[in-house]
Amino acid sequence: MALETDRSQADSPVRQGVPGRAWWRRPWVLPLGVVAVAFLCYSLPPYLALDPAGSRVPAPQGFAAHYFVLVGHVLFGSVAMLTCCLQIWPWFRRRYPLAHRRIGRVYVFAGVVPSALLAITVGSVSPFGPVTVVSDVLLGVVWLGCTTAGWRAVRQRRFADHRRWMIRSFALTMSIIVNRIVGPLAAAILAPRLATTFDGSEVALGQSIAGLSAWTSWVLVLLVAQWWLDRKPARKVSASVPAR
Repeated sequence: MALETDRSQADSPVRQGVPGRAWWRRPWVLPLGVVAVAFLCYSLPPYLALDPAGSRVPAPQGFAAHYFVLVGHVLFGSVAMLTCCLQIWPWFRRRYPLAHRRIGRVYVFAGVVPSALLAITVGSVSPFGPVTVVSDVLLGVVWLGCTTAGWRAVRQRRFADHRRWMIRSFALTMSIIVNRIVGPLAAAILAPRLATTFDGSEVALGQSIAGLSAWTSWVLVLLVAQWWLDRKPARKVSASVPAR
């Protein structure tokens, strides 16, 4: 019985005997929200118009619905990005636990799950070469897997596991921002090698840039998230939060 009590306390999301920080003592919260909103203000307009001519991803031949699948991925992904900014905020989780649970459902079922499934569909026919295809499909699978594992953990009241899986899910949600940073850097490094390394082939150059940015972005953020989780000490918490 004592062992079961200890496990219940170790798995609850509320810290025991540790005062929570004020909301303004999390200096990363506001910059995170600003970056997410700024990114969406840049990325969303071409898809809100529902005009295939404005797409930033060329449509492959034989897939007439490509643009609308891509639009769905972008819109659901935007929901995931905005909601996870609140979900990852410790002060918000402590102050508004009911809102945290409800927004969490939106994040999972109206954000990650549909966006990841559509990402796998779109990624499997990516026009940026086979290296990018593998990366996009694998990213969708891992993103979906981490989020599903986090959802199952909270349903089973394994709150510590839930937190760890959702941090990984959050990192993958935000990896698209890193992708947009790595892409221009890779282009700046590789473009001068067009006539030598790529023998003048702009297709090979473009696929190499896309492949590097695709793989580097999500693998890098996942490694950073795991490093952060591994360096954080285990936390003792109480069992006062009701089941979801």
